[in-house]
Amino acid sequence: MKFSSLAVGVIAAQGVSAHYWSDTNLINNAAQPAYKYVRESTRATKYNPIKFSSNPAADLRDGSTINGPDSRCNQGAFSSAGRTSVLTVNAGDEIRLRLAAGAKFQPPDWFKIYEEGVCNQGADFTSSAWCDYDRNWLAAKIPKDTPNGEYLARFEHIGVHRCHVNQPEHYVSCLQVKVVNGGSGSPGPTVKFPGAYKNTDAYANFSIYNGFKNFPMPGPAVWSGGSGGNSGGGSSPQPQPQPTAGNGNSGTGCAALYGQCGGRDFTGAKCCASGTCKAANEWYSQCL
Repeated sequence: MKFSSLAVGVIAAQGVSAHYWSDTNLINNAAQPAYKYVRESTRATKYNPIKFSSNPAADLRDGSTINGPDSRCNQGAFSSAGRTSVLTVNAGDEIRLRLAAGAKFQPPDWFKIYEEGVCNQGADFTSSAWCDYDRNWLAAKIPKDTPNGEYLARFEHIGVHRCHVNQPEHYVSCLQVKVVNGGSGSPGPTVKFPGAYKNTDAYANFSIYNGFKNFPMPGPAVWSGGSGGNSGGGSSPQPQPQPTAGNGNSGTGCAALYGQCGGRDFTGAKCCASGTCKAANEWYSQCL
């Protein structure tokens, strides 16, 4: 059995305790038996995140790294392929994966069919500004031009609350699907896992603190049909920056204590009203 592959990406600033995994999908809002269509991971602690191999050893879990083979469908998932059923879907249908254990989001070649990040620029950028805040599912529509065939739908949620110290947290599961009534599009651009992400990527060094900023989506551009370009139909809008209240400025022209005071491409105050400006990495410095 040969599977092509597609990817769904969702970004959020979840709290440090919000670790999770997925064990089922929804059909017409009805949950299917656990791991019927979702490939089961062999990880001892299934809710552990996947981080870069360059992160401190104490922060890595189960030996999984996002720049290693577990970035595809999670650790050991390919060993469960033979006992996982294939979900048949029409091109144009939505496929939806649900989190296990009642959790919610709070604080080969692969092509991407959807991504979402910020939906409410005026809300709290560390929580409710993000599209998936307080949800327990991920979803994407299969583009109508998707060729018929069997695919691995790779669902990924990235926790970005520690990106400012180069520690994004990746949560990955794969749904086996068979697309029927599809089209003759040429999905792309494509990437490989491992290899699609680097710890020097902008998203892996992004700060959710000190107000709204455009989030640099990782991975390839979204394919929503056609010959392999991005027509923009599969991505949620990323609003342009506007002045934001409570952005860490002390009112004296310098950043307040714990505010951002430097980093690559940072255009705000580079001095501290209280504390000393200390660099965490090339992308982020903070008043401490």
